[in-house]
Amino acid sequence: MIPSIVAREMMVSNLITLSPEMDVFDAIDVLLRKKISGAPVVDPDGRFLGIFSEKSCMRFVLDAAYEQLPSNMLMAFVDRNPRVITEETDFLTVAQTFIDAACRRLPVLDDERRLKGQISRRDVMRVARQHIGAARTPVKQQGLYVSALYEDGQRPI
Repeated sequence: MIPSIVAREMMVSNLITLSPEMDVFDAIDVLLRKKISGAPVVDPDGRFLGIFSEKSCMRFVLDAAYEQLPSNMLMAFVDRNPRVITEETDFLTVAQTFIDAACRRLPVLDDERRLKGQISRRDVMRVARQHIGAARTPVKQQGLYVSALYEDGQRPI
């Protein structure tokens, strides 16, 4: 049904990334301006350090409220251990990872933890729709209306 598709074929590689030296307010501005729910944080060599997301922003808001803003450095709020995949991760494993983990995106890393791309749940839906939908055969509608069982005047509705 779905050919052997791997992450490399589904991923988006033109990503908005954040720098670990950024201020949280600047990172929030990037998410809002670009209308994205999160972005990978990478070092100057392109090595993946984590994800800053809307959930990270909620942590920041709570810290600001309860701790009187102890830090505004981005890395204090980055998820440093999100689920990640490789370019060779197959389609079904990607889909299962989204089911098992509460995440919206999966960073795609190489062997040296350099960010190569990212797959979102929407990317998986797009591939599924293209391949499953193309293989589907239309079902002929040959239903019988309930009204056809009654004569005029005897129909309950």
